[in-house]
Amino acid sequence: MDIKRARVVVIEDDKIMNSFIMGNLRRLGILDLFSFDNGASALLEIGRLKPDLVLTDVHMQPMGGIEFVRNLRAMADERLSAIPVIFLSADSSMSTIGEVMPLGVAGYLVKPPSLKALDAKIELALKGFKTEIFD
Repeated sequence: MDIKRARVVVIEDDKIMNSFIMGNLRRLGILDLFSFDNGASALLEIGRLKPDLVLTDVHMQPMGGIEFVRNLRAMADERLSAIPVIFLSADSSMSTIGEVMPLGVAGYLVKPPSLKALDAKIELALKGFKTEIFD
């Protein structure tokens, strides 16, 4: 899939980081963007939006990214349960990585990600590839 045609959901509770990520996605040519400030809000809309990719933070309230992905993967609709997910987080602890790895995610970027790293992860995720957990 061409990155410029992708529908992307961003789940990020920090307004400054959200603006940074959304701005970088627009720089990459992605214009079909939707933003939520927690996993619970995004989960309510995911069926309607049917995104090609989700970028999510790990730690948010009332539902963080890990719980969001667990709920996403448990959905009966295979199109939704298979949506590629890239985690974006300032948390690079081994305990968090240990929770994330079994979820079948497309990658993990430490915030703030460079435009080049974001582009590379998204391109691979949209092609169905899993990448190294860190870049």
